[in-house]
Amino acid sequence: MTPTQYRAGGVDEEIKFAVGQTSLGVILVASSTKGVASILLGDDPDTLVRSLQDRFPKARLIGADRAYERLVARVVGFVENPGIGLDLPLDVRGTVFQRRVWQALQKIPVGVRASYVEIARRIGSPDSVRAVAGACAANNLAIAIPCHRGVRNDGSLSGYAWGVERKRALLDREASATVYAGVHEAAE
Repeated sequence: MTPTQYRAGGVDEEIKFAVGQTSLGVILVASSTKGVASILLGDDPDTLVRSLQDRFPKARLIGADRAYERLVARVVGFVENPGIGLDLPLDVRGTVFQRRVWQALQKIPVGVRASYVEIARRIGSPDSVRAVAGACAANNLAIAIPCHRGVRNDGSLSGYAWGVERKRALLDREASATVYAGVHEAAE
């Protein structure tokens, strides 16, 4: 996406969206014709819808139909059980640097964490640790781009756009899913 397109705020676009409920709170999933453009987590559906409106102020927002609600159910299922995987067409919108960070995050396997320093090295910008953390904070595709897997150099959790407690819960679920999958594979 070019900076001009980003600044255009979704002009001439239709964005489908639906709000669902997870054990971690409310989730909003929104898609353009290219793919899922936003996955937002929070406590209040109205706040999430306003955030979507702020992100795409010139787009026509369309409440979802039953077919779209099935997509949202898949995303909710992944939040509840990360072991099932999530393969969605994505409409990733960000700067070139942000996209490099997000691609690196998508390569981190479920149940694994990586420090911001490690991610900066992986993208060939070892001096850009703060910018990597900033790219994580700018991610609008929660769980699909797993910024929750980014941690401080000492392994501790730092900020998360949707709250550190959600980050901890997602990481704990992923750790449990990989332990379960490993036990299950060993039993076969």
